[in-house]
Amino acid sequence: MSIGEVLALLQGEFPDVTISKIRFLEGEGLIEPERSPSGYRKFTHLHVEQLRFILTEQRDHYLPLRVIKDRMAESFGRPRAVQHKQETRLSRAELIEAAGIDEETLTDLEDYGLLAPVARRYDEEALNVARSVGALARFGLHPRHLRAVKAAAERECGLVEQTVAPILKRRAPGAIGEADEVARELSALLLDLHAALVRTGIRSVLGR
Repeated sequence: MSIGEVLALLQGEFPDVTISKIRFLEGEGLIEPERSPSGYRKFTHLHVEQLRFILTEQRDHYLPLRVIKDRMAESFGRPRAVQHKQETRLSRAELIEAAGIDEETLTDLEDYGLLAPVARRYDEEALNVARSVGALARFGLHPRHLRAVKAAAERECGLVEQTVAPILKRRAPGAIGEADEVARELSALLLDLHAALVRTGIRSVLGR
């Protein structure tokens, strides 16, 4: 089944479930759909039952995902271990080479606050930013043009912070894990919303 077909099967019982929610649960390692050669997710009825189990535990028992994952191991068997990528720690020269940008562009990225090194090293997200900016440069868009994008991202981060702040203030056991889970899911939803709004705006620009 496609992710849309899975969503259709679940929404009658769980009206609040979304494609972003299913992707989030996959990202957290609770379900493991296969991929077609073209990259599309392929779900089975087992995945639907696993999702139904997860959503029921969240709705009826308010359990965090780490507890649900343990319960799933008892009911469905423990999933394969996730292979974690080695942490990216690039020097300035390595980042420039890996991202395909020049020294001036990296300096501009830092001057405009789009990325910053930690202990003189750059992580995976810094590399993603640098690569994206390098690609945008082909269209005449440079770091100085991207301040509005950075401002929008900061406002979205503010919404996430506003949402998780009450969870962190409780200082209850597991509060940090719960806040992290909420922040991740909310981030995915905001990214989907942002992309949808941009697509809508582009259609308006093109007169469609």
